[in-house]
Amino acid sequence: MAVTYFKRFRMERDLSDGLFVPPPLPADYLLVPWRKELIESHATVKYRSFCTEIDSSVFPCLGDPEGCLRLMNEIAARAGFVPEATWLMAYQPVTRGQPEYCGTIQGLVDSRGHGAIQNIGITPMHRDRGLGTILLHRALRGFLERGIERAQLEVTAENRRAVALYERLGFRKVRTVYKASSMAVS
Repeated sequence: MAVTYFKRFRMERDLSDGLFVPPPLPADYLLVPWRKELIESHATVKYRSFCTEIDSSVFPCLGDPEGCLRLMNEIAARAGFVPEATWLMAYQPVTRGQPEYCGTIQGLVDSRGHGAIQNIGITPMHRDRGLGTILLHRALRGFLERGIERAQLEVTAENRRAVALYERLGFRKVRTVYKASSMAVS
């Protein structure tokens, strides 16, 4: 097994300005608040969002459907789980009955009392529509509803689009960390 180190940025944002006015939802999309019975949908979207991305190398569970389900169960069971900061994005044209879930975000409160964004993901066919921005705004508003005034997240440095999104929304890099990941060598 070879060990690879991935450069990641810890980013933080002060929430006290309360400036979370997301762009309008595109036509045929809707936000779905957290409900425990949607845990498998969150896991499926998480898998579909990350399975071909660098983050599935950094965190191998993101490249495995069962790993994503385990991760979602662990997140939802944590004492610091914040339902108000946990959302699904659904695509539901008027011509279809059942929604297609295409985005997910989860929130936790950490030991310092900061909101911690977990695994914001948009499935490939639904990217470039501002859905990640909308999910992030909604999660940050959810933290504020719980009285949490600072939010943080980590992002793999190679994911330049995500880094740019977070910076656009007021997050600033506060630390660079390196995540070790073991990978089988063939």
